[in-house]
Amino acid sequence: MEQKVPVLWTEQLATTQEDLPDPKAVDLYEFRFSDFPITEHGLIQCGLRLFFEINVVEKFKVPVEVLTRWMYTVRKGYRSVTYHNWRHGFNVGQTMFTLLMTGGLKKYYTDLEAFAMLAAAFCHDIDHRGTNNLYQVKSTSPLAKLHGNSILERHHLECSKTLLQDESLNIFQNLNKRQFETVIHLFEVAIIATDLALYFKKRTMFQKIVDACEKMETEEEAIKYVTADPTKKEIIMAMMMTACDLSAITKPWEVQSQVARLVASEFWEQGDLERTVLQQQPIPMMDRNKKDELPKLQVGFIDFVCTFVYKEFSRFHKEVTPMLNGLQNNRMEWKSLADEYDARMKVMEEEVRKQEEGNMIEKAAEDSGSGIDDKKSKTCLML
Repeated sequence: MEQKVPVLWTEQLATTQEDLPDPKAVDLYEFRFSDFPITEHGLIQCGLRLFFEINVVEKFKVPVEVLTRWMYTVRKGYRSVTYHNWRHGFNVGQTMFTLLMTGGLKKYYTDLEAFAMLAAAFCHDIDHRGTNNLYQVKSTSPLAKLHGNSILERHHLECSKTLLQDESLNIFQNLNKRQFETVIHLFEVAIIATDLALYFKKRTMFQKIVDACEKMETEEEAIKYVTADPTKKEIIMAMMMTACDLSAITKPWEVQSQVARLVASEFWEQGDLERTVLQQQPIPMMDRNKKDELPKLQVGFIDFVCTFVYKEFSRFHKEVTPMLNGLQNNRMEWKSLADEYDARMKVMEEEVRKQEEGNMIEKAAEDSGSGIDDKKSKTCLML
């Protein structure tokens, strides 16, 4: 471990001295952003750029070397699992930035709140194991014993807070006590909100806020309605985290189709563990023996989980509509693949049915034939 420290420091110092990426050149303001062409080191630089773009580095006196060290440490905190790795963590951070800036949601939040929301988004899945909350419970993991509910989300939160306890990593070190307490509270709201079980409970509350804002005549009226109530701001923030966490489903098809297979692969890996370690049959989504059903499962996921959040955000802020458009396009692609699979299955079933009918006719003919032979033989015997 000690031998790796100088290399890490060399990288960090280089990052603080070199020019950070041009946000427009790498689509940092775009909902269609893809991390695939960018190296993991490049994503760290992009992450640093996002904090400069929301103007919090200078405003809150964040030492650049501390921000850089924090960014590297967050990256290293993500495990090399198939999907819930640093690339996913970065994508959630980038989408949060885009919702705030391009999507226009920043107008409901102070600079300090935006700073906390962006940082929390980067951290939201830190130290993910590649298995879900239910697996933690079934396998009686130490995390399940430690946290009663939202098991992984509480672990990600604790990891994030632990980083900030180290002064050399504390990007909020120059805030006053009250500001720092606000940041920690927002980290809790944002990271725990990524538990989808909580998302379903908050959907109606979010819809009511959108309904109310839609009826208001001016933007100022809507801003006042939201910002006057901390609970409304937190509900919107929680929904933003869900929109960020699921954002791969809204990307251009060539990106979404690749990411979906990474997600599915991680699920299948969990299914393998359930089958071998827990001696349990995994659900279809986690069963690699049913991998051909992925398109059908994706359509169901889009319909029952994703559509609501992007439809409501598009209604809330028309600037977020590209996410809904991307989602709907991907649904068409997955539905087409699901229909092709169903058609192939029908053809195969028809062939099996015909084969079985043929076998039955053949068997009936054989039985009929053997009956005649029997009669003949009996007649012969009688004669």
